Amino acid sequence: MKILRARSALGCLAMVTALGAVTACSAGHTAVVDTTGDDAVLTVASSSGATSLDFTTTGGAAAPSALMDNVYETLVRIDEDGSVTPGLAKDWDISEDAKTYTFHLRDGVTFSNGDPFTAQTAAFSINYVKNDWANGISAAMDPVESATAVDDHTLKVRLEKPSNGWLWSMGTTIGAMMSPKGMDDLAAKPIGTGPYEVAGFSPAEFVSLHKRDDYWGTPSEHDVTVRYFPDAISSVTALRSGGVDVVWGVGNPEILDSLDDSIDTNVGTTNGEVLLSMNNDRAPFDDPRVRQAVAYAVDREAANDIVWSGMATDTGGAPMPPTDPWFEGKNYYDFNPDKARSLLADAGAEGTPLTITVPTLYYAQAISELLYSQLSDVGFDVTLETAEFPAVWLGQVHGAKDYQMSIISHVEARDIPALFGNPDYYLNYDSARTRELLDKADTAAPEDYPRRMTQVVDQIMADAGALTVMNMPNVVLTRHGISGLHTDQVTDAIVLRDLTDDKEDQ
Repeated sequence: MKILRARSALGCLAMVTALGAVTACSAGHTAVVDTTGDDAVLTVASSSGATSLDFTTTGGAAAPSALMDNVYETLVRIDEDGSVTPGLAKDWDISEDAKTYTFHLRDGVTFSNGDPFTAQTAAFSINYVKNDWANGISAAMDPVESATAVDDHTLKVRLEKPSNGWLWSMGTTIGAMMSPKGMDDLAAKPIGTGPYEVAGFSPAEFVSLHKRDDYWGTPSEHDVTVRYFPDAISSVTALRSGGVDVVWGVGNPEILDSLDDSIDTNVGTTNGEVLLSMNNDRAPFDDPRVRQAVAYAVDREAANDIVWSGMATDTGGAPMPPTDPWFEGKNYYDFNPDKARSLLADAGAEGTPLTITVPTLYYAQAISELLYSQLSDVGFDVTLETAEFPAVWLGQVHGAKDYQMSIISHVEARDIPALFGNPDYYLNYDSARTRELLDKADTAAPEDYPRRMTQVVDQIMADAGALTVMNMPNVVLTRHGISGLHTDQVTDAIVLRDLTDDKEDQ
């Protein structure tokens, strides 16, 4: 994380959603409790509003970002370097065949409703994902054959085959530990073991989190309200006026240029891969040479400068954030228009009509103008068409796969298997070799996992299955004196447990 007092121009970041399992949203219930008028409450502004807190049925990152690590906890936690560390399980054993995990749970852990957290509730939570979740991310639990309690503090999980990805995913949303007695009102009153309990919720308006004095770990210092704003401009206006203490995920150049020294700019990383998607099943992108030509034709550094003033991370065109252990900083495709023209000529695709379907998100609109220029320059006959986001874009591109090229930020952590391991996904990337490499990586010895995943990425990039234009930064504004934010976002969670106001401590 970098903390910047000097200001620099950024492009506007509109709301992005987790694209992998998009389901219909439910408005849930409206709670009347809101503690934002309390001076002891710290308020975090976000533009990604939760319409329901039940992420077992509702896709997207809004609910998990507010609840994970704050209300819900997991058996294992994902550290900011991407490593798996103890969570509600203090340690675990893995059998020689790597198919049986025995988790040893912490003593004295309770849910916010007073229920004890036990191996029985842990088994219930895992089986509930397998049997009852409607959210498509539940597929990450597919490797589990069974989850059973040996005793109150020992949980045994048997996998159908070894899976490196499964243990990591248990530190994300699907690993949320839930109380069997707390399932009646997940949409508005979720029950977890975390440092906060939900004190109030109004769909698309706020989530109020009350710190738990009976929390098993180190209690948080402040109650926190996550308040939703329609855009970054209104949230930053609230920050200036003292109505909020933190603005999460922002990027308006005119706003940042006008901030005074009472506001700090914090820059971290995200899982937001801005993916230039090419429909691999539709001409001209059914020819890998044409996809490779696009990869050489796009100046990723220029796109970064236009949208983020260089604050985004260039992943070399590959679909991974810099926090993944297989990120090696390779540049898979340099900016080489002559090479792009040569590939197009070799494919007989010079002058090919190309329509880019652009969602109504600022970063996508800004990048599309650059794409129009650069792809036209190497020989494509480019047309830009706008698709309203989310409704039209999700229906046309993500759902019906009725497009040639598009651009969107995918924010789900470690989503290479979802993006490139499923030939029915909207990319239409169908590579038996990639699926074979993904399976070998997932079932490899843990120490061999990063090397195997590097082979997967190398194959995808050789095929130019898609091009990552940049990895989004996480730009967070705070009132001076606020500390304890974790701005390197490795999973969906906005981690609030350490949030504090240094001025109150003086």
